[in-house]
Amino acid sequence: MFDGMQRRVVSLWFPRLASDRVLRARQVDGPFALTLAQNNANRIYCLNSAAEARGLYRGMTLSDARAFCPDLLTRSADLAEDARFLGSLRRWATRWCPWVGFEGHDGLVLNITGSAHLFGGEEAMLAAMRARLARAGLAVQIGQGETRGAAWARAHFGEGAALEDLPVAALRLGGETVTALQRMGLRTVGQLANSPRAPLARRFGAKLLLRLDQAFGQQPEQTSPEADPPHFGVRMTLPEPIGLEADVMAGARRLLERLCDKLRDQQSGARVLCLTLRRVDGDAQDVELRLARPLRDPARILPLFQRGVSELDAGFGIDQLRLEAVQVEPLPPEQVAHIRDHDPGRLDDLISRIGTRIGLENVQRFLPADSHIPERSFIIAPVAYSKPEKGWVRLRPRPIILFPPEPIAASGPRPPERFRWRRMTLTTGRVTGPERITPEWWLVDDAWQSGLRDYWRGGTRPGGRLWVFYTPQNPGWFVQGEFA
Repeated sequence: MFDGMQRRVVSLWFPRLASDRVLRARQVDGPFALTLAQNNANRIYCLNSAAEARGLYRGMTLSDARAFCPDLLTRSADLAEDARFLGSLRRWATRWCPWVGFEGHDGLVLNITGSAHLFGGEEAMLAAMRARLARAGLAVQIGQGETRGAAWARAHFGEGAALEDLPVAALRLGGETVTALQRMGLRTVGQLANSPRAPLARRFGAKLLLRLDQAFGQQPEQTSPEADPPHFGVRMTLPEPIGLEADVMAGARRLLERLCDKLRDQQSGARVLCLTLRRVDGDAQDVELRLARPLRDPARILPLFQRGVSELDAGFGIDQLRLEAVQVEPLPPEQVAHIRDHDPGRLDDLISRIGTRIGLENVQRFLPADSHIPERSFIIAPVAYSKPEKGWVRLRPRPIILFPPEPIAASGPRPPERFRWRRMTLTTGRVTGPERITPEWWLVDDAWQSGLRDYWRGGTRPGGRLWVFYTPQNPGWFVQGEFA
């Protein structure tokens, strides 16, 4: 496509991407920095120009930064949000050319070959880029060249400078390699290019020469665009407004069929769906559906929308429906047998229906935990975000009902023959034990400050089998559970 056309690459470097992202939402007058825990210390991760003017720099410990700048305002860095913001910038940059990729965690690379003339030439294009980013509150350094390496070098070390005059660090080399080259007297790219290659290859390996050749275009370097993630959203614009619940559900069914086809092509399933209904007066109402498991079966999903749709106010009519899978998870095909003992989907649908009323987080299950302490032998997790596990493995039986220890009046290391518990006078029958359980020394638990416990299992008259324990180090008897 570009045969005979000079290749042109643009590199966009955002030196303060993370701090600019935060300050776009809330301006700060004065020094500001984002911090990140690195090497057992809280360090400066990104800072604004006011903080740089006070002598602060990246990698500086927060304690030293506050000593230099007591009025420094800080906030914890969010690397995930920074990555999403850079992804948004990548999508924005496709307005200039279709070939846009990431350059590290704070830059973009654009192959503008054949695109610059659409914007009045390369200089006009770069000026427009710079102006738009400045209006958005983003600091940027722009470099261009015939290779990706040359564009990156000019963006980081000198816009418009000759490649030979730039420092050797402009070749995207590691810090140790740059320091070793400087000690040898090789400080610029031109000096490195004029040096004998064989000694350099023996001392620094092939990567140094590869970076040098890539910068001058003697070795190819791919500039591939990043593929846009699949978008799981469908919409329907109606020729006439609708208002009946049955009509809305019919439209939702048609949208679900199209959406599930997209999910099936990507071997994915929806966990969170949002049905947006736009009214003729411009107002819009949303029906959110959270599923207990990823699904892509329209017949199973559609009935779950019924309750939310029935509560909507259609006003003077609905003229557009939009359905989007807000959260998507992998759902590969499964082998289906012709004989099934049970249908696990029915339980998932029941959990989804209950979750639409009380919230999926409130439908919970017990899961076994790796601890011999009775109170810590289980955890509670939402059913929708956990998987059932095998039963508890215990060498000794455990009670079905467990409650905080309740003291009883007794003395001695053997279970009492008679005692009062919950306003009842009980007589002890046959007992088995003791089972000694010691505290987990690596955890702090106020309930186990009395030390080890000797547990006994025994029947009582007039009835009931209790789980009682004795604390030898701080003598006392307690009831903690009941067996079925």
